[in-house]
Amino acid sequence: MKFKEVILRHLKLELLHPFTTSFGTEYDRDFILVEVKSNDGISGWAESVAMLDPLYNEETLKTNWHILEDYLIPILLKNEIQHPDEISENLFTHIRGNYMAKAAIEGAVWDLYAKKQNKSLSGVLGGTKETIEVGVSIGIKNSIDSTIKVIEDRLQEGYKRFKLKIKPGWDIELIDEVRKVYPEIPLMADANSAYTLQDIDRLAALDDYDLMMIEQPLAYNDIIDHAELQSRVKTPICLDESIHSLEDARKALKLGSCKIINIKVGRVGGLTESRKIHDFCQENGIPLWCGGMLESGIGRAHNIAITSLPNFVLPGDTAASSLYWAEDIIEPEVTVENGTITVPTSPGIGFEPSLKKINKYTIYSKTFR
Repeated sequence: MKFKEVILRHLKLELLHPFTTSFGTEYDRDFILVEVKSNDGISGWAESVAMLDPLYNEETLKTNWHILEDYLIPILLKNEIQHPDEISENLFTHIRGNYMAKAAIEGAVWDLYAKKQNKSLSGVLGGTKETIEVGVSIGIKNSIDSTIKVIEDRLQEGYKRFKLKIKPGWDIELIDEVRKVYPEIPLMADANSAYTLQDIDRLAALDDYDLMMIEQPLAYNDIIDHAELQSRVKTPICLDESIHSLEDARKALKLGSCKIINIKVGRVGGLTESRKIHDFCQENGIPLWCGGMLESGIGRAHNIAITSLPNFVLPGDTAASSLYWAEDIIEPEVTVENGTITVPTSPGIGFEPSLKKINKYTIYSKTFR
């Protein structure tokens, strides 16, 4: 593949409902949309999941734009490749970190590659599923009753797993009340690094509620203290922010830091690294699921494709477009039926980017040749 041009677009979509976690509230979503065009005019699409502020990790929309414009795009445009794996394994190896920027451009190349092969993105990644089970992530609400109401609504829509965001002071009482109303639903808690080992008794108290897992309770860059915590609680610990690569996953499992891993394509640097982590965890009996970053439909399509791999055995966060956006930027939008999403079989990501809608929400764009 030889690349003709890359187009970066800064888009802004307003969320239907504010989304609150332990590190703040989001009311809308600014993101970079990446379009990579080959010499024969085919376009591949992906998006950066970096936030405006360095809250989830150190990357931001502005730093991603800088890395893409000044480093990654020039490298891509002057090289010809045979397979998308070459991007992370060869072209970008000397650029440290900046995983979300790398994942965005690599993802667009994966979509382009799949289209040129006349295969689905799921197919070229090695996906085996025709449908994937999905859960829903519920942010911190202003009351426990409002949280329970959201669960009720999502249960009626068929979602298979419920993730509650927690933080100190919004944890045990919340889980206790939810379990009184819904004693058997698949339930997990996501702390987004809000606790320390000083809170170990509080976290251990969650063992009484039959949770699927506690996601990333301790520091975003830690695997040592998580090992201590996992040795002292029965509930499986799931690592999210701590895992950026296959090497991180290997070390975490060697230390006993977790029993489950959440893969976010942007966090680990792209689909190639996601697949490597998948294969390693499959070999070692560690279940996976795919997390979400409030993506538009284009990012959701990439999540659907990677989740079609066989070791994504737990429902992920890739909910329907209509839960987040008044209108999405793809056609058709991502829909959920009885808690499942059908994996597209048409070439590439399987959803058509709507240029009319993309242009409607674009703040700024720049083309590179």
